Amino acid sequence: MIAPPDVYPTIEDSNSSAHITLLREMILIRELEQRSLDLSTASPPTVVGSVHLCAGQEAVPVGTLAGLGTADQIVATYRGHGWALSSGLSLVELMGEICHRTIGINQGRGGSAYMMAPERRFIGENSIVGAGLPIACGVALSNLAYKNGRVVAVSLGDGAFNQGATHEGIAFAAAKNLPVLIICENNRWSELTPSSLTFKVDRIAQRANGYGIQGVTIDGTDPVVVRDTVIQAAGWARENRGPVLIECRVPRLWGHYNRDIEHYRPKEDRDEARARDPIVQFSNKLLGAGLISQNTLTELSIGVKNEMDEAVAIVLNSPIPDPASAARHVWALPNPTSVPDRAPELKQSYGSKTASYIQAVNEALSRELETRPEVVIFGEDVGFAGGIFGASRGLQKRYGIERVFDTPISESAILGSAVGAAMMGMKPIVEIMWADFLLVALDQIINQAANVRYITGGRAGAPIVVRTQQGATLGSCAQHSQCLEAVLAHIPGLRIAIPATPQDAYDLLRSAVASPDPCIIFESRALYQTTSMVSFSDEIEPIGISRLRKSGRDVMIITWGTMLSVALGAAERLVEEGVDAGVLDLRWLCPLDTKALRIAVEEANGKAVVVHEANRTGGFGAEIVATLHELFDNNIHLDVVRVATPDVRIPAAPNLQRELIPTIDDVVRVVRQLLVSTQSRV
Repeated sequence: MIAPPDVYPTIEDSNSSAHITLLREMILIRELEQRSLDLSTASPPTVVGSVHLCAGQEAVPVGTLAGLGTADQIVATYRGHGWALSSGLSLVELMGEICHRTIGINQGRGGSAYMMAPERRFIGENSIVGAGLPIACGVALSNLAYKNGRVVAVSLGDGAFNQGATHEGIAFAAAKNLPVLIICENNRWSELTPSSLTFKVDRIAQRANGYGIQGVTIDGTDPVVVRDTVIQAAGWARENRGPVLIECRVPRLWGHYNRDIEHYRPKEDRDEARARDPIVQFSNKLLGAGLISQNTLTELSIGVKNEMDEAVAIVLNSPIPDPASAARHVWALPNPTSVPDRAPELKQSYGSKTASYIQAVNEALSRELETRPEVVIFGEDVGFAGGIFGASRGLQKRYGIERVFDTPISESAILGSAVGAAMMGMKPIVEIMWADFLLVALDQIINQAANVRYITGGRAGAPIVVRTQQGATLGSCAQHSQCLEAVLAHIPGLRIAIPATPQDAYDLLRSAVASPDPCIIFESRALYQTTSMVSFSDEIEPIGISRLRKSGRDVMIITWGTMLSVALGAAERLVEEGVDAGVLDLRWLCPLDTKALRIAVEEANGKAVVVHEANRTGGFGAEIVATLHELFDNNIHLDVVRVATPDVRIPAAPNLQRELIPTIDDVVRVVRQLLVSTQSRV
């Protein structure tokens, strides 16, 4: 059991130099925050935008880092300057980032609330409340896989304990016995709302019981208490006994952010917070115990101010970021095109055989597990049961429970842990049963995975692979049938693939795993049992390559996913009418094969029909139409139309679905209309 605070040593039990070091770090954090506040509220401000400061909470990061090993990792909130400093980042790097200078740790890309240095144990701050815990779970998964004995500490405010991602992260960490220390910095305020209005428990640590993990509430103003609690909790976690929730009670000395005038806050609450100032309290303890003199304390404060003066001078004399760099490091380039060099003996071909789409996925997953030791596969029911659709059937038995495993029904935890593990060098392939289920956890894809490479200036990435399936099938309801490719194709930093054949199900998945960028693969349940000859090879093709399934001089049908068979059927019928219709299967929406797109439409004399299952408005077909007009730039006359599902929800009844989803007849009719309208203009 994690012991209660009263068993810890008193201030007199330890040497003075260790305590003075703790005090100095606390004073340094306070001075960093004071300068940040001053620079952000000056007129004109040197620091623009919101800045969230941690005055009153300094003892928590200082004590936590003192209790951890030098290689243990930290995930912080947007109020994380103190955590970054205690983790080992320099004053110049931190203040440089706060001031948006090139000398900053992220060259101004992250700013005050989103600085990151995952290569240096500081996984980073997070501006999304509660999002850091699932990521910390992924970091912990990597620590277990590497058997390095590390723990990861993740800080959360009290308000975050009402966030779904926090609940999912704790449940995930508990289920997997992950070495995670969950540090709650409870200042009794959830932004501008008293936390007492949103909690029915006196201590947040009481919630630990519901998850079956250890929890303790301590005085967060005393770095010695924090340190010694963390030492004990870290030991517990390192023994594979699961996560620990440590609630640190702290005062909030300043407002929620730099320009918060706290009009909502009672004077009595402010006064009570000032009476619990951790620096004043800890200084008095050291003075009372004779471990420091008033002169030494004064010299300490003067030394910190001088150090800060020097850092600020360096930062303010450093250049601002080069505007030419603003668009760099969104994606990693170039992309790998083969199996890693470290395993050339495994690179081979297994010939061709008839296989279903889902069998091709299974074989691709198996080959990745065999050739890449960093690959892990996890998600709901993917381990023992082999996945609801059978995509991972037999893989756990063959490769072990540590590499293929089940998770709680927690999409935020699944995707967030994949992000954290990928940042640490692993290659997670996760399954989300239906694309509709991505919507409950889009934060971990859009706000987390897609940002890592850009914010770190290319130093790190989160190359996760997310397999999901989408589209209507007979009997599927409106919550199991949406086509969401346009939503994620809109996000810079993500790669989007949509295989339509068993061969592509194998090839595109392997290309996605080889990519250093996060990739989303939209499969189709409607296609899972389709069969064809599949060549199983370890040759990995680059991402972003389309396939011209049929050439055509009269019109080009452009499509992807489930509509490929519809397009090919329409092209075959049009041949009977004397129309030479081609079919271009895009396969990748990002990166988009614009070269092949231009050539195919040019050979069809500028006539094209874009077909997709997703509803019309905002569908990716509109992007294709716009791209074609930009590609040709009036050099050729374009006639481009779209065929799509109308802007409705998808019903379950098969006859109602057939009325909505594009068919061969629909495509043939639109092609005829296009050709008639263009001929009438001649």
